[in-house]
Amino acid sequence: MSTTQSERLRELLEPLVSSQGLDLEEIEVDSVGRKRVLRVVVDSDEGADLDAVADVSRALSAKLDETEAMGQGEYTLEVGTPGAERELGEHRHYVRATGRLVRFRLEDGGELVARILTVDDEGIDVEVPGVKGRRPTARRLAFGDVAKARVQVEFNRKAEGKNDDKNVDTKEEEEA
Repeated sequence: MSTTQSERLRELLEPLVSSQGLDLEEIEVDSVGRKRVLRVVVDSDEGADLDAVADVSRALSAKLDETEAMGQGEYTLEVGTPGAERELGEHRHYVRATGRLVRFRLEDGGELVARILTVDDEGIDVEVPGVKGRRPTARRLAFGDVAKARVQVEFNRKAEGKNDDKNVDTKEEEEA
């Protein structure tokens, strides 16, 4: 017995999004002047590429037109992914953010920026970066200790397991 339009839309669209191999993360209906905008955010454990987003957008549009769930008025459908600095709220969000740097606002009022190492049913193992040459430290956070968490964008982090060209050349020269 859903009462809000967003809840009714979620009930209608979630099975369709799931059938496309994606998770329905958010639904938002906004009024912009005389028009309405329906924003749908989708994601998956592997991420959602442009083709997957386009496919689900076409399927959602057809379903919405077929059911007239948005009513008779004009509306715009926007389908996208959560973005780089997504907020983490569900267990699967934390799992997907493994290896990423996250800003945690803690229930006790503190704040912590740390990299997610592992996630289980009770909480998160993180690595707090060292400051001024100090080594990073490990820490355990229970989900109940986290008030809010948001992924941080990193511009200068090297991808794990990749060597830059200089290191590859040096290694090859040593083996020769």
